[in-house]
Amino acid sequence: MSLIFDPSSCVRATSRLSECSKCIDICPVSTIEFVENIPAFTPSACIECGGCVGVCPTESFSLSDFSSVNFFFNALEQGIHTFSCKTELPCLSVLSVEHLIALALGSDEPMLLDAEACSCGGESTKLKDKIFANIEEANFVLSSFSPKEILIGTVQADEPLKEEREVADRRSFLSLKGAVKSKQSFDEAVEADELKAFELDVDMIEKIKDKKIPDKRKLLFSLLKREEKKESYEVLAEEDIGFTSQKFVDESCTNCQICYRICPTGALSSDAKFSVINFDAMMCVKCHLCHDVCEPNAIQLQAGFEIKEFFEPRQRTLAKFDIKRCHSCGNYFTYTGGEQECFRCKIEEEEAMELHSNAKKMNL
Repeated sequence: MSLIFDPSSCVRATSRLSECSKCIDICPVSTIEFVENIPAFTPSACIECGGCVGVCPTESFSLSDFSSVNFFFNALEQGIHTFSCKTELPCLSVLSVEHLIALALGSDEPMLLDAEACSCGGESTKLKDKIFANIEEANFVLSSFSPKEILIGTVQADEPLKEEREVADRRSFLSLKGAVKSKQSFDEAVEADELKAFELDVDMIEKIKDKKIPDKRKLLFSLLKREEKKESYEVLAEEDIGFTSQKFVDESCTNCQICYRICPTGALSSDAKFSVINFDAMMCVKCHLCHDVCEPNAIQLQAGFEIKEFFEPRQRTLAKFDIKRCHSCGNYFTYTGGEQECFRCKIEEEEAMELHSNAKKMNL
């Protein structure tokens, strides 16, 4: 099993203004770092816990031999409702809050997670702390519309658990000293000990433009559609739900178009004339990228999240703009009053006037 990173899905590759650092914050061995604003890591130092996989809002990280989608359907098909680290999955931290909610909704029996037994991070408690935090958030969200709950306890396995991986042993196994059996293994070990950095080429930039809904959101949405609708739903505090949001746009918005152009999932969008900013909460992964790039800080998080959005999703219009055609260049622009001339033409006219004035002064 090895860690895989897809830069085209990473919000930091989309914009240098992104402040997302979730992968670095969760890594128990501190092997992830930013190189030219994009995550990089040393493969031999990675313990393949999957913590970065679980926290990444856009699923830019993955593990070569683990699929959360396959894990989800296998668990439901086989009726598995007890989970612990290094048995059915590399570490419980590989499961996000969305995964946990979907598993709870899909299971006929209460889910039991052996969170206390997690020792995947060695001396670091980052992974264990995150597992407990995910369970707490998942249960809180579940309590707003479902009687189901995720339990924490000890999993009694019929077979001995797989041998625990220690950070030191993992590094030793993949070090040069332990990999000299062949030229291939030697070359692989050399490469594994080097920092794996990623660059954006033309093909990668084209992939960034594609809007993608993470698989974990698709799983959650498919399970929510099976739930019986209620007459009324609760409203949760914005800070109590970490994987989606509701937003509003204030009057300082200039309709620069950046927010919906760089939104990785298409939660923010517009029309052909760019006269509106639309928002779909069920497509939002709360990556915060739209907030990071907004110069006037016009886009804001709504104080409460309406659970009704899970069951009756709808696209909301956050802002409307008066779009007119510029009398000078003929292009459409956001009209705010005065002469019907776009910002670019106004600047060009001002620069031309300044040059003309300077030329007259030089001729005097």
